[in-house]
Amino acid sequence: MWNITRQVSEWMIRKLDPQQGDTVLELSAGLADTGFMAVRLVGETGRVIITDFAPEMVAAAHRRAEEVGVKNVEFRVLDAERMDLQTDSVDGVLCRWGYMLMIDPAAAFAETRRVLRSEGRLAFSVWGAPERNPWASLAGRVLVGQGYIPPPDPEAPGIFAMADPERIRKLVVGAGFAEPEIEEISLGWPFADQDDYWQFLTEVAGAIASFLQTLPPEVQAQVREQVHEAAEPFRSGEGYVLPAVCLNVMTR
Repeated sequence: MWNITRQVSEWMIRKLDPQQGDTVLELSAGLADTGFMAVRLVGETGRVIITDFAPEMVAAAHRRAEEVGVKNVEFRVLDAERMDLQTDSVDGVLCRWGYMLMIDPAAAFAETRRVLRSEGRLAFSVWGAPERNPWASLAGRVLVGQGYIPPPDPEAPGIFAMADPERIRKLVVGAGFAEPEIEEISLGWPFADQDDYWQFLTEVAGAIASFLQTLPPEVQAQVREQVHEAAEPFRSGEGYVLPAVCLNVMTR
């Protein structure tokens, strides 16, 4: 996953432009590979704070740091909507695919603006529209079409909740940030074969994976066949290369 999406994080780090001695905060860090990229740039006099709402993810990021030899990092369980951090205490904030999943993104952006110093930068990424992200939306469309799940609420937290650039702008500016710079990042998500894609959908793909696991085996088989039919336009050899589009954002 990191190899496929690395350029998203590289863009974020480039736009954040951390300097020696800076304090950088990563929200919803997951395994923190994005935040770890900032460690070398802030140097021994700087600090990177890796945070996530889930204690299990913070523990996983800590193990990941040990695996790759990253030091000079602080790990904290943190609610992005109610941050236990001082005002004007960080120089840069990173958030890769986190704001779109938050219950109250407006509160999270306001808190981000509060903890950032006046000249601090925010760099984050969200997913674009469902139709431009078949890697994630194909299975959902099949399940909705067959009546297994209702159509998603576009305002509810979820992978596509911030796919509208205008909503991004309103949230960011409404929190006190400047007009954001928004850039599309296009990816190709490869799957070696049908089994590889189905394994991704049933083990990795968030809420879709959880739902697919609850289906009886015979229903799973039907859905699997329909998903593979929907993926035919993206076939590459024995597998698929499914398009993905992120919206990367930088603001001050």
